[in-house]
Amino acid sequence: MKDYLIDLLSSIKLYLSQDESFYLVESLLIIFVALVVDLFQKKILSTLKAKSENTKTIWDDVFLGALPKPLSIIIWVSSITYVAETIEEATKKMIFYEAFAPARKVGVILGLVLFFVKLINETENKFSLESEVPDQTTIHALAKLGHLVVSVAGGLMILQAFGFSVTGLLAFGGVGGIAIGLAAQDLLANFFGGLFIYTDRPFKVGDWIRSSDREIEGTVERIGWRVTRIRTFDKRPLYIPNSVFSKITVENPSRMENRRIKETIGIRYNDADKMGTITGLVRKMLLDHPEIDTEKTLMVNFNTFAPSSMDFFIYTFTKTTDWIKYHEIKQDVLLKILAIIEKQGAECAFPTSTIYMPDNDMLQNTENMPE
Repeated sequence: MKDYLIDLLSSIKLYLSQDESFYLVESLLIIFVALVVDLFQKKILSTLKAKSENTKTIWDDVFLGALPKPLSIIIWVSSITYVAETIEEATKKMIFYEAFAPARKVGVILGLVLFFVKLINETENKFSLESEVPDQTTIHALAKLGHLVVSVAGGLMILQAFGFSVTGLLAFGGVGGIAIGLAAQDLLANFFGGLFIYTDRPFKVGDWIRSSDREIEGTVERIGWRVTRIRTFDKRPLYIPNSVFSKITVENPSRMENRRIKETIGIRYNDADKMGTITGLVRKMLLDHPEIDTEKTLMVNFNTFAPSSMDFFIYTFTKTTDWIKYHEIKQDVLLKILAIIEKQGAECAFPTSTIYMPDNDMLQNTENMPE
């Protein structure tokens, strides 16, 4: 029985090999197998991705999310080009070979490029959704750089697949790059300025920045490769070329650890005996205030004899850096200082002038003086 089946299969194979239309059957069979393999890989990867969502790491999600479409492209391109080669061998016509010979390489390259692009996009999206990631700007910059590298590498590989000399192209690009660099100095300066912003990270999107060298102050909305967009506090968009930031001093108040309260308060000279008590009570009030950072410098001292007052100063830091909350805390501190001064029977001083009038004897002597 076994020998009979072997002989039967051999006969069928011999018959089909002699049949001129067998290449069509083989081609359809290849397409069918490609369809089955494609559906199978999508099903498997979909199941694995659903399971990976329950894991703590994000890398399995990223990899499985980027793989299906590129893998489908590689499967179908490989299958179609194999069918083309089969038809070419059967018909002995070179048209198929000339058209589809480099197609397999190009298809595989495009599949790999698409895989890495989707891998970069998935990684960027995952990290962008993570609230614990401190610097979203760097993530977007690295994603853009990754897209650029993958695109250039993929383009060079495709040119090489079509028979172009990549070495000669790179050499030509080096010579052309010098000419382009001379013609586009400002563009390159802005590009490298953006690169320095991404690497040095003096600020990021959402930071409040200002410069004393230029009239620049506002919130950073976008950091591009050529310009950075800043929204001023009166809601005007301000577009700054990136090269400017390498020439100016930039202050980033968003990264301050505390906000400072520095005020000078004057009391009347008539209340000089109360100065020590007032400064002591003000110091105690600041030490007990829940919004004052007592681990930072805290000073309350009699400072100077002013023309119309005896001045003491307070120097302390709030725990918050929020601009609105800071002013609420500062108002509360100043009102409490005013209440302490009034409770001690003293008053805040204001500019005054004292006129000394001569007594009556001096006036009378002046009247009796000879003319």
